[in-house]
Amino acid sequence: MRKTPFTTRHSLSRIFQLLTAWSFLVAVATSLGAQTDSTISQETFARARRVTVGILEDTQDQRTPDKPGKILIRGTGFHLRDGYVVTARHAAEKHDATIGTIIPKQIRILTTDLHELPADLIGDNAFMDVVLYRIADPHRSKLQSGTAFSRDDVAPGQEVFTVGYPMGWGPTIAFGRLGNTNTFLPTVETRLIQADMAACSGNSGGGLFNAHGELVGIIHAIIQTERDDSSERCSRMAFAIPATLAERIVNAALAGKPLAFPKLGIHMTAVKDGTKLRMAVKDVAEPAKSAGIQKHDIILAVDDVEIHDAAHLKNYLIERTTPGQRVAVKVRRIDADLTFTVTLAGG
Repeated sequence: MRKTPFTTRHSLSRIFQLLTAWSFLVAVATSLGAQTDSTISQETFARARRVTVGILEDTQDQRTPDKPGKILIRGTGFHLRDGYVVTARHAAEKHDATIGTIIPKQIRILTTDLHELPADLIGDNAFMDVVLYRIADPHRSKLQSGTAFSRDDVAPGQEVFTVGYPMGWGPTIAFGRLGNTNTFLPTVETRLIQADMAACSGNSGGGLFNAHGELVGIIHAIIQTERDDSSERCSRMAFAIPATLAERIVNAALAGKPLAFPKLGIHMTAVKDGTKLRMAVKDVAEPAKSAGIQKHDIILAVDDVEIHDAAHLKNYLIERTTPGQRVAVKVRRIDADLTFTVTLAGG
């Protein structure tokens, strides 16, 4: 998880043990689901397992290139389609003593049926902690199942689950429900989805699935509850990159372009609008200035979506709009409600 490096150290024999225990885990999952009115089917669990991969640690000693390295899993990922594998950027990072942290051009992944496959870097986004790799062409047929990002909005209380390699073990499965779907950590430049479920170091980069087996997020971080020096930690609260944003990052990488973020050109401050706290324009720049928005205007809505605070506006723009798009910004100026059309800039 973010701020807890994935340096798990477990042998392949333990992976075999958990693979043989998978049918038991699914049986328990189904039993638990029946007790909690779960709508998740056993086939959904099995499909999520098939698309999940382990991100392998680079253990090859360059001094003895003919001697195979150990099989150690440091994180989790998932197969999207056509050999494309998505994971958290920090789950793939490599620390070089001379140049610092780098994203390797190639990683090795382990499928749940124990194929060790090379994957080449396609693109990444450091601010959003997402990276995309692709399995080398001769091996793509070994990943026969794929998944997709959900197009539905998430809601508190929604049932979710994740498949992954906590502490290097796996694949394991954890159930939970969504909590706050609009929370923040200082590790990424976006909102995160809170999931009340067990997660550990090693789960990062894994898919957060809904009852249909679609991706609603990518596991990004956990809240540290231990107070020791161990880098291997667990928690009952996980945080995920929203699927709406992750899909945009993946699509930008597939197009070979950096993800361009839209800019409205305003800075906001909190003010009272009657008894309600709202956001007012503190400073205005392009393109909002040319559209007619002025300092002290109170922001009410964008494209008929009521804006609650500065974070809400930021999230709406980066997840739902693109540079060059025209948006309708509704403001209150003194006693009048006005609507301005702004063509978003890029950057």
